[in-house]
Amino acid sequence: MTIERIRELNPNIKIYSTSDKEFAEFGVKLSGFDVSEIINRGNGYEFPNEGSIYEASSPAFEELDIAREIKEKCFGELPTQVGYCYGHSSFLNAFEWHTSSEVNIAVTDLILILANRSDLENGKIDSSKAKVFFLSKGEMVEVFATSLHFCPCQVEKSGFGCVVALPEGTNTPLIKEPAENPTMFRKNKWIIAHIDNAPLIARGVVPGVTGVNIEIIGE
Repeated sequence: MTIERIRELNPNIKIYSTSDKEFAEFGVKLSGFDVSEIINRGNGYEFPNEGSIYEASSPAFEELDIAREIKEKCFGELPTQVGYCYGHSSFLNAFEWHTSSEVNIAVTDLILILANRSDLENGKIDSSKAKVFFLSKGEMVEVFATSLHFCPCQVEKSGFGCVVALPEGTNTPLIKEPAENPTMFRKNKWIIAHIDNAPLIARGVVPGVTGVNIEIIGE
């Protein structure tokens, strides 16, 4: 899939590449890492028929040299987990954020929908504030802590795969539930659902994303 093709399939959505200047407010492209082995391992996962799966920590990834490099170069030697988000998703559906950056490696071509935490007003944000970015297979990026994000979107029917590296313990169950802040859903994870996303809201996620639930059309 090329960015030109995904733009053709989604003529009503402005789709940027991570090389465009618009990406600079949300993250930065990372270079100098050998991603080939971790991509090969990611491609070995069996995708679900529908929906997506997120593993916060994958031993198959964390034993690789690149996991050590990510810990040292991206997280300043802090304990780091390297996990995987994969499966099927075509909608924005929600926004989440952390108090730390997140490192993503595109195991397949995929789309990230990003917005700024500074655009949250009383815990709400309109989807028109978001920008849409295409990542080609093999791209590695740092998504800033100031960026709202969620599950990647697929550009092909076969689904998407994205390596996700974060400080150790992120996205694991809270010790104290419920949290004082209703948007705090897991350790180092705050989340608001799109108002049309009934399944997430039923799980206790606070509705807070208004406007169109952005859909990415793939092939």
